[in-house]
Amino acid sequence: MEKGLIHIYCGDGKGKTTASLGLAVRSVGRGFKVLIIQFLKSQDTGEISTLEKIPGIKLLRTRKGFGFYFQMTDQEKEECRILHNEILSEGITMANSSQVDLLILDEIISAYNYNLVDCEELLNFLKNKPEALEVVLTGREPSEELIELADYVSEIKKVKHPYDKGIKARIGIER
Repeated sequence: MEKGLIHIYCGDGKGKTTASLGLAVRSVGRGFKVLIIQFLKSQDTGEISTLEKIPGIKLLRTRKGFGFYFQMTDQEKEECRILHNEILSEGITMANSSQVDLLILDEIISAYNYNLVDCEELLNFLKNKPEALEVVLTGREPSEELIELADYVSEIKKVKHPYDKGIKARIGIER
């Protein structure tokens, strides 16, 4: 590709990560090198073991879970921010050195909104990304500055969700 674009998959509905991973599979099937960085996620999910087996896909995520933002102490928020900045910097370095054709920043929008990642570093990277690099951002409630930088913005709207009835995430479906 000569011109890589920026995608946002946002909204309160289920499927933002699923959509981005579908794009990863499509891209690697066409010979792309894909890097997926997951923010605010460390739990074991069904896709992790599969993604790690696919040549052409690399996955970065923190090794420590912090739970929901509202449950974190100030110390945990700072530790989370440090770990997120480490994987963001590693991803940016890989992208800037042409090791990646598609960069997926899963849940970066939430990390950005909660200041759990260096927002200026992210914005600077998006404004100056390599010309051919395709970038996907996922999460809820993207800021106006992220929307302005994006070429695609797709909103996944929740109409109904089992969690509202107290049904927790199920193995193989939500995790």
